[in-house]
Amino acid sequence: MRALDALVRLIARLGLPESFVRFGFVGVQGFCWDTGTVYALRAHISLYVAGACGFFVAATANWALNRVWTFRHIDHGPPHVQWVKFLFANAVGFIANRGAFFTLITLSALAYRQPVLGILAGTGAGLVFNYVLSKKFVFR
Repeated sequence: MRALDALVRLIARLGLPESFVRFGFVGVQGFCWDTGTVYALRAHISLYVAGACGFFVAATANWALNRVWTFRHIDHGPPHVQWVKFLFANAVGFIANRGAFFTLITLSALAYRQPVLGILAGTGAGLVFNYVLSKKFVFR
């Protein structure tokens, strides 16, 4: 964990807040959870439902990591209350994230065959919304 913290400090020298850099690293992990969930479920349920499930799994994993790493210095309330706040705060990000995902898989045959492209676009679209709302509403 020290090596990752050192990398965060190095990247933060570019002028980004360390918490944003950490949030981004957690988001990469969430991207993996999201993608894995979508690919695991897409043969069994519609791609749209798999995409919604993937977002929920990733959001839950991201909340946990942000709680113990990104915002570890914050005095946290009860986990279940904070988790619900995180999901509500990320509802705005969900609109941007899954809006990009659903649009791409609907309009692009390539994105439909390779949903990771839509997941990647959605992750980027929701990043700033999720960070700002998480910092101001959930982890304060």
